[in-house]
Amino acid sequence: MKKAHFSNQAPRPVGPYSQIVEVGNFFFLAGQIPLTAEGTMREGDIVTQTRQVMENLRGVLEAAGLTTNHVVKTTIFLADINDFDAVNKVYGEYFQEPYPARSTVQAGKLPKGARIEIDAIAAKD
Repeated sequence: MKKAHFSNQAPRPVGPYSQIVEVGNFFFLAGQIPLTAEGTMREGDIVTQTRQVMENLRGVLEAAGLTTNHVVKTTIFLADINDFDAVNKVYGEYFQEPYPARSTVQAGKLPKGARIEIDAIAAKD
């Protein structure tokens, strides 16, 4: 049985998908790009866009009664892999050890011209 959760602290889905889906003790978060909760692209450098993405993820997690401590895996998609170090610094502000497992890839192009997208998997005891 799967259950979807919704957060007003993150942008509404721009397609036929849920922000977060709960299946058993696992939670699958849709990729977040730097849209505000109102649906406006957060303009600025990669640091600004990464902070918006992380705040969106935090808002979606909270809607399901979770925190970043519940995240076990993330995938980071970058429009430019040269942004890796700056993204890594911001990303590290949102997680504590033991850190989630993670993959980072350079994507050809991201939705709405975003420079970054992050999705996640969380687990609850």
